[in-house]
Amino acid sequence: MPQTIMDTGNHIAGYACRAARAEVIAAYPITPQSPVVEQIAEFVEKGEMNAKYIRVESEHSAMSACIGAAAAGARTFTATSAHGLALMHEMLQWAAAARLPIIMSVVNRAMGPGWNIWADFSDSLSQRDTGWLQFYCADNQEIFDTIIQAYKLCEDKRVAMPAMICHEGFILSHTSMPVEIPDQSEIDEFLPSYNPSWTLDVSNPVTHGSLIYPEWYMEFRYFMHEALENAVKLIPEIDRDYGKRFGREYGGHLECYRCEDADLLLLSMGTIGSEAKTAVDRLRNRGRKVGVVRVRVFRPFPKEQIRNLAEKPRMLTVIDRHISYGMEGPLFTETKASLYEKKETPLMAGYIAGLGGRDVTYPVIEEIARKSLKDLKLGRVEKEVRWVGLRK
Repeated sequence: MPQTIMDTGNHIAGYACRAARAEVIAAYPITPQSPVVEQIAEFVEKGEMNAKYIRVESEHSAMSACIGAAAAGARTFTATSAHGLALMHEMLQWAAAARLPIIMSVVNRAMGPGWNIWADFSDSLSQRDTGWLQFYCADNQEIFDTIIQAYKLCEDKRVAMPAMICHEGFILSHTSMPVEIPDQSEIDEFLPSYNPSWTLDVSNPVTHGSLIYPEWYMEFRYFMHEALENAVKLIPEIDRDYGKRFGREYGGHLECYRCEDADLLLLSMGTIGSEAKTAVDRLRNRGRKVGVVRVRVFRPFPKEQIRNLAEKPRMLTVIDRHISYGMEGPLFTETKASLYEKKETPLMAGYIAGLGGRDVTYPVIEEIARKSLKDLKLGRVEKEVRWVGLRK
């Protein structure tokens, strides 16, 4: 029988690691990620998890250990946050280029200085061009389910790439919610043992990761790009299969809420997408045709799904929990780019909100929607990018 537990997002990530039967875990603490690897350490110490737990001296070493273990054929897991993720940057590139399906829990935290331990997406979105797939969760149940789905996806030989499963620091990491844990036998049936695409083997030595001359380097990078394009097709298939087995699915790339007849769609990621449902319900009660789209997968970016989404609404408003300095929010930029070839596109506006853990509550989202509806009535966007609640 499935088991329902009440626990924090960080501990749930640890439960998912155990359920996936990860064999090697590299651990280094950083706020607010530390309870993820502490939970796994407890499982290993109690004999509830058959895994090698490696305590390393830095996040760079944590990813290096995962690379070595995955290259030897082990299912691997690690977790980090903010500056720890930044310290891994070199090895993130290595893991992706080596086509190793490492799964990492990223507990989103703002980058310093000034020092800040609260949530925004500046850490993970700064790594969006490393080749790692990126998923963004809205609650603790989704953290568990997405980690299991990510192993299934990334270990598929058509993908063979690593993935970050992101959830916001303190908003989810230290908040307890009820989560259903399926029977281990059912998870094992959904996620069989890891069958690697390649392994390091002293009895069959090969050269790997050595010098690549210009006449072949582009091809290797093309293969990485092709792998993420393959993932675009597999993500909804795996999500649907998971839903049939366990009763929960998340719309693949996009979770849509009350979108069918909406004049205005609010696009966001993570918990803002969940909070926006309350705002939309309240606006609907006042006769406003507003819907919510939560982008679950930022890499690979779901450009075709965004194009299809933009067929009916008259306006798209994007709420970013990150800023690409000198430009705008990354989700806004990529949403606009996805619609470039369309002859007719809806009005578009971007909002920067929630940096450094500032609350983005449903009244804040309602105000964003009201401003957007005003733009829609005018037939033009008065200001393309706005910062929410900025103290000047």
